[in-house]
Amino acid sequence: QVQLVESGGGLVQAGGSLTLSCAASGRTFSNYAMAWLRQAPGKEREFVAGINWDGSYTYYIDSVKGRFTISRDNAKNTVTLQMNSLKPEDTAVYYCAADLGAIVITADYTYWGQGTQVTVSS
Repeated sequence: QVQLVESGGGLVQAGGSLTLSCAASGRTFSNYAMAWLRQAPGKEREFVAGINWDGSYTYYIDSVKGRFTISRDNAKNTVTLQMNSLKPEDTAVYYCAADLGAIVITADYTYWGQGTQVTVSS
């Protein structure tokens, strides 16, 4: 089992920045690919960004490329999503997720956090 706890959500104006953090506990953190996904009201949960076990590879959906940065610290068992130039369409509940092996660019992850709300006002 892997336990994930997100923090850092909130309300921000368009163009602003937020940093989301996810603290992991349980199994060996460095064995897991990590990802951030989001779910807006009335929409399906979607993959946003992922990072492989040692941080050497990252993947982003097109709509956040150049604005969001995912990173991890295996010594601290944390993964971070730095979000810049936020837009109203980024408003969603953001989830941290983990799975063994490679990054999965769908919502098919085994372990999930409880989610944190990000609201971007126009």
